[in-house]
Amino acid sequence: MALRFRADVCHFDELSAAVERMNVSWGGVHTLIASAAVQGPVGPYVDQRPRDWREVFETNVFGVLNSCRAVLPQMIQRRHGKILVISGGGAANPRPNFAPFAASKAAIARFVESLAEEVRDQNVQINSIFPGETYTSMTDEILHAGDRAGAHEIEVAENVRLTGGITADKQIQLALFLASERSNHVTGKLIHVHDDWKKLEHENGRPDAYTLRRHLK
Repeated sequence: MALRFRADVCHFDELSAAVERMNVSWGGVHTLIASAAVQGPVGPYVDQRPRDWREVFETNVFGVLNSCRAVLPQMIQRRHGKILVISGGGAANPRPNFAPFAASKAAIARFVESLAEEVRDQNVQINSIFPGETYTSMTDEILHAGDRAGAHEIEVAENVRLTGGITADKQIQLALFLASERSNHVTGKLIHVHDDWKKLEHENGRPDAYTLRRHLK
């Protein structure tokens, strides 16, 4: 059984109302997946319009902040909860011609690290998932942008369009792990679908591993 509620992640009141309806229907929110995002302007930064930057941050950053704030009080009270935030290109590496998008994803990665420390003692875990290249509407936006996207981005997008990119199964397996009890000791991490994340089930690793700076050893 599934229920669908409409809410704009940019508006906290709408999200709060949706969460309240979820509480009535399902008895609370145990796992949140924050995945809403827009790619925003593609091309050299100096050619972009400031109002387009605002839309990127309203959705990609404030959308995540609003979503987390809407569900955290009940998770803290219950002393149990899982939050998964979908990251993306630019969170760990520079992404020329996509500067606002990259900046928004880097901001979210550090937000996740910081919030994870705040709620660690309340048994709430929050992590970022880097899903890799998958065919979406953003792929088409890159291809439509042509030279403004840059040769590397075009090459990657064309390959993703042909192959479909990362399989959904790989992404789902990582999400299921982070949403399960097996990952109760894992929090504040930025984990790529290609990372050797299965070893995290049996070890904590270094505190700075799988963070915004991407220290993996």
